[in-house]
Amino acid sequence: MPFLDSVHSPSDLRALSAVQLSELADEIRSFLIRHVSRTGGHLGPNLGVVELTLALHRVFDSPHDPIVFDTGHQSYVHKILTGRQDDFPTLRQKGGLSGYPARAESPHDWVENSHATTSLSWAEGMAKAFRLRGEDRTVVAVIGDGALTGGMAWEALNNIAVGEDLKLVIVVNDNGRSYTPTVGGLATHLSALRTDRRYERTLATIKQRVRSAPLIGGPMYDVLHGFKTGVKDILAPQGMFSDLGIKYVGPIDGHDLGMLERALESAKNFSGPVIVHAMTVKGKGFRAAEEDEADRFHAVGLIDEETGEPLTANPKRTWTDAVRERVLALAGEHDDIVGITAAMLHPTGLDAFAAAYPDRVFDVGIAEQHAVTSAAGLAAGGLHPVVALYATFLNRAFDQVLMDVAMHGQGVTFLLDRAGITGPDGASHHGMWDTSLLGLVPGVHLAAPRDERRLGEALGVAASIADAPSVIRYSKDPLPAELPAVRSVGGVDVLAEHPGARVLIVAHGPLAHTAVEAAGRIAAQGIGCTVVDPVWALPVNPELVALCRDADLVVTVEDAGISGGLGSKLALCCAQAGVWTPMRHLGIPQEFHPQASRAEILDELGLTGAGIARTVVGLALERGAIAPPPRLTATV
Repeated sequence: MPFLDSVHSPSDLRALSAVQLSELADEIRSFLIRHVSRTGGHLGPNLGVVELTLALHRVFDSPHDPIVFDTGHQSYVHKILTGRQDDFPTLRQKGGLSGYPARAESPHDWVENSHATTSLSWAEGMAKAFRLRGEDRTVVAVIGDGALTGGMAWEALNNIAVGEDLKLVIVVNDNGRSYTPTVGGLATHLSALRTDRRYERTLATIKQRVRSAPLIGGPMYDVLHGFKTGVKDILAPQGMFSDLGIKYVGPIDGHDLGMLERALESAKNFSGPVIVHAMTVKGKGFRAAEEDEADRFHAVGLIDEETGEPLTANPKRTWTDAVRERVLALAGEHDDIVGITAAMLHPTGLDAFAAAYPDRVFDVGIAEQHAVTSAAGLAAGGLHPVVALYATFLNRAFDQVLMDVAMHGQGVTFLLDRAGITGPDGASHHGMWDTSLLGLVPGVHLAAPRDERRLGEALGVAASIADAPSVIRYSKDPLPAELPAVRSVGGVDVLAEHPGARVLIVAHGPLAHTAVEAAGRIAAQGIGCTVVDPVWALPVNPELVALCRDADLVVTVEDAGISGGLGSKLALCCAQAGVWTPMRHLGIPQEFHPQASRAEILDELGLTGAGIARTVVGLALERGAIAPPPRLTATV
C-alpha cells in the first residue's frame, strides 16, 4: 500500500523511517502532478516544499503550533498531510478545496493567507498572544523569499527582533523566485549563497598570509578580522539578520529531510525568534516545471501530467495579450513611457516591453506601495509610468495613489488586470474593490473598456494624461468580439436603442455585451431600452447625467463592488445636478465571495443577460415607471 494512503494527519508521519519518508515525498509529488494537472493550480511552488512541509509537521504539533504560509499557495502539501487528500479532485472548484489555507476546511489552517508579506505580522501577533496567555506554543511562519521583497515583512522583522522571548520560527523558503525570479537587493543578497563560494576560501588565504607576516602580522590580522564581518554581510545573510538581533540557522538544503528536521528542532528549542533559511527548487521532481524558465509552473491550467504541455487547444486571445501588444507599441512611439510591476512581469503583460526596452521596465518585487510612489517620482522626473498590477493588489497601495500620485498631480497610468470576478482563486483575488477605492481619488480618470479596440483607445488617452492618475481595468476572460457603437453622444457610446426606450442601461467593461443581450430580452417583453457605455467612467460625463435625466429608469451594470462603485458615483453626480430618475445598481455585493468559475459567480449575482433582464422587467413593473402591455411578465 502506498505510504500516502496511510497518512491522514501529521501524527501518522512520526512513525515513518527516513527511507519511508523519502518514498512518501515521491508519492506526494506524483499525487500533486496528477491532480493539479487536471484542475489547474499552483503546482511549481508546492513541488518545491514537499520535504519542508513533511519536516514541519514532524517537528511541530499542528494545529497546537500554528503554521502560517506566505503566501498560502504553498499549502497544498500541508493540506495533503492534514486529511484533505481525498478532496483534491475538487481543488479550486465551486464548493471544493480552496487553493489557499481555509479555516472552514481544517483547524490546521490558521490564516487564509493569499496576499504576500503578511505572515510575519500574523505570527508575531499570535506569538505575543500565546505569551500573554501563558500558553506554551510555537508559531511557525513559512515565507517565500519573494514575499521578503515586501516592506510589511521588514516592518514585522523590526518588531520581532525586540521580542526576545517570542516562541517564533521563521522559515525562509528560498527558491530564488516569487512568481518569476525574485528581484531586488535582498534577492541578490540571498542568491550569493547559491553562486559565491569564495568567502571562506578567501578569508582562509588572508588569515594564513597576514599572520605569517613579520612584526605586524598579529595586529594586522585583528584589524582584518573586523573586515571579515563586512565581507560576510555581503556574501551571506547571517550578518543581515544578526544585525536585527534574530538568531539565524542555515542555509540548509530544503530537500534534505534529516537536515531540515535538525534545524527546525534547534529552532523550536531556542527561547526566542529564529530564522531557518531553507534553499529549495521550485517545480522539483517535474522536469517540465524545472525547465520552465518563465515561472517554473508557478500556476498552471489543465496540462498533460507527463509532458506539462497545455491541454487547451488554441487558447483564445486575452485582455492581457492585447495589453502586451498595445503597451509595447506605445513604448515604441513614446520614449517617456516606462513600465513598473510588482513581481508580475509576465502575468500583467509587461514582459514584451521589458524584452524590447529592458532599461525602461522595473520589477520592484512584491512591493506595491513602493511601486506606486516610485511611479510618482518617475513622473515628477518627466516620464510617464505605466504601473501594471492585478486589481486586487492595488488595494495595498491606495494611500500612495491618493497622496503621492493624485495629490501631487502626477501622470501615472494604472493597468488593472484580473478586474472584477476572477473565479477559482476565491475571495482574496476577486478584483472587485478598486472602483470603490479609486472613486475617492480626486481627479482620477478611469476606463473599463468593452472590447480590444476601446482598450487600445483608452491606453492612448491615458498616456496623454500628464497631471492626474489614469486607470484602465479589464477582465481575465478571453477578449469578446468588437461591439461597435450605434452612435456617440458627447463621448458616451450608445450601443443599442429600442423604439420608445424609457429605460437606460449604463454598462461598464465586458458586461456591456451582456447588457446588450439583456436589452434584447427586455424589448421582447415590450419594454424599450437604451444601452450606453460611458467609455470613461470617471470623471462622470455630464452628457451621461443628461441621458439619465431623460429616462424613466436607470440601471447601472458593472463588474465591481456596488457600494461606492461606478453606479454610485453616477447617482451622486445626478443628485448634485438635480436629476432624480429612479436608479438601480447591479454589480458585486461587497462580500467575500467564495471560489467558483467566473461564469458560475456571475450567474449567482444575476449578472447575465437573463438575470439583468429579469431585474429590469421587475423594476419596471414594481415602480410603475412603464405601463406594461397585457403580455408583460417579470419572468424572462
